[in-house]
Amino acid sequence: MNFCLIVKKNNAMRTNIHDGIKKSFSTGQAKDSTFHNQKQKVFKALLSYPKTMLMVSVETGIMRASICRYIAGFRQEDRIQIVSKGICPISRHRAGFYTTNPNSL
Repeated sequence: MNFCLIVKKNNAMRTNIHDGIKKSFSTGQAKDSTFHNQKQKVFKALLSYPKTMLMVSVETGIMRASICRYIAGFRQEDRIQIVSKGICPISRHRAGFYTTNPNSL
């Protein structure tokens, strides 16, 4: 095969790959919107009645590690409070029951 043809094919492949990357990152739909939506879901899930992180995770489908991070942020903003500590109905281990209900704060 001719060396010039190989170089042209490689350059064409690179261009296609770079175009695909540009399209995927230029849509405006990125991590920030997902992060914000998940944070809102966690906040709303804790409004109805006090729940553990695992209960919120099962209800919303959001990973518990992410919920832990969101709750830490809520605590810094004084938007959440531990109502009580007790046995989680899912894990059967001791856990904190959190609420974002303003009447309980």
